[in-house]
Amino acid sequence: MTHNYRITLLPGDGIGPEIMAVAVDVLKVVGKKFDIQFEFQEALIGGAAIDATGEPLPGSSLDTCRNSDAVLLAAIGGYKWDSLASHLRPEAGLLGLRAGLGLFANLRPAKILPQLIDASSLKREVVEGVDILVVRELTGGIYFGKPKGIFETETGEKRGVNTMAYTESEIERIGRVAFEAAQKRGGKLCSVDKANVLEVSQLWRDRITKLAQEYPDVELSHMYVDNAAMQLLRAPKQFDTIVTGNLFGDILSDAAAMLTGSIGMLPSASLGASNPGVFEPVHGSAPDIAGQDKANPLAQVLSAAMMLRYGLNESTAADHIEQGVLEVLQRGDRTGDIISPDMNLLGCRAMGQALIQVLEAK
Repeated sequence: MTHNYRITLLPGDGIGPEIMAVAVDVLKVVGKKFDIQFEFQEALIGGAAIDATGEPLPGSSLDTCRNSDAVLLAAIGGYKWDSLASHLRPEAGLLGLRAGLGLFANLRPAKILPQLIDASSLKREVVEGVDILVVRELTGGIYFGKPKGIFETETGEKRGVNTMAYTESEIERIGRVAFEAAQKRGGKLCSVDKANVLEVSQLWRDRITKLAQEYPDVELSHMYVDNAAMQLLRAPKQFDTIVTGNLFGDILSDAAAMLTGSIGMLPSASLGASNPGVFEPVHGSAPDIAGQDKANPLAQVLSAAMMLRYGLNESTAADHIEQGVLEVLQRGDRTGDIISPDMNLLGCRAMGQALIQVLEAK
């Protein structure tokens, strides 16, 4: 029986349209192989939306996303829009998308691919076998807390204010996502906070600890965020699944990503309770190479695989894509960001064609 899905595509800015085109081609090939029919609809976000409508996330784009089974996002932002007010910058569109779809859980895998292990800046013995999933809370914490802004004091001096705040229910729902993810992985969950100095982290630790009683098959540990940053570099294999708040997760997930040697290879998923999830590479829009056919499309392709797995429950098709990526790398095909001696340097389109060739032959 054919499975039918409506997918909203958000190509965005910079290299976004180039890597999105590759991902769509891959999905079409896999769809034919596994009897999956995709209906693609495209919408504006980020700088492209600002140029067209004056807004980083038009209401029509959010409506289109809501009226879909999953959202595949490429990249947003660029130097062109850096001087705009914060609420009009491309990044505001991303925050609005997460809030508008109620996407409170960000899943960021950092897995060492054997073919790219020497691309890591750390020693082989430190990173070999690393397979970490960072579960980051997305719609609370310091990015959304009130009050926020730049205020003038009684003396006329300006004072910047942001508020880190979490409710018990916000902590519990991200905790459940993390415990359930850990159950499917190695059965270990490390909760990262700053409970020695922050009251919001004290509440976080209390609620996560209480929630652990419902998951006796998961080994829970706690770690302060400064130590966690150090341990990710010192001994990353000690981690399986990490759960943390918005700010700490923003930082630690990027640190974990670089263990793999290239942020250009890593996908992510943002999930909510009922609305469609958003699946996107963790890298940026790379405006310096946009339109030059130099971008690495594999993180976008792997984001499409995460969409199949976590958003559409099509795990067999997701496995097919992920194995295809490994085979292409095993052949020695590389884009410029992951090139090494004696490998084949390919552009964005050629890498997509190489992957499709492998997928069709499998």
